Amino acid sequence: MHGNPVPDTYVYVTEEGVTRHYADGSVEALAWEDVVEVRVGGHERRDPSGQLDDVFIVLLDRDGEGCVVPHSATDANFLARLRYLPDFDLDRLSTAVAGARADYVVVWRSPEPPSPLPDLEYD
Repeated sequence: MHGNPVPDTYVYVTEEGVTRHYADGSVEALAWEDVVEVRVGGHERRDPSGQLDDVFIVLLDRDGEGCVVPHSATDANFLARLRYLPDFDLDRLSTAVAGARADYVVVWRSPEPPSPLPDLEYD
């Protein structure tokens, strides 16, 4: 029986955030409200033409934890949701993706990183 090979990653974009599931069962997830930085870069492995295999968009929270999204897995929902980040520039993202190298460049930083939640007292 022949079928399509199982992809090595799945990316889900919702109103709440982004989740990437890997073939080994590991998961990366980040809520949109926690995103404070977006980076773009490429993977070192190159195809026979010398091009980078894929370009990655990395979403990070203030602790440096994040979610790595392959550009090949992005869709209109992902790009539309990025536009909701304050002052996010899709043209800057496109330029960074087109010129991606193995190292990463920052394409967006939150103008005001989220402050810690206040200590709440409950009755």
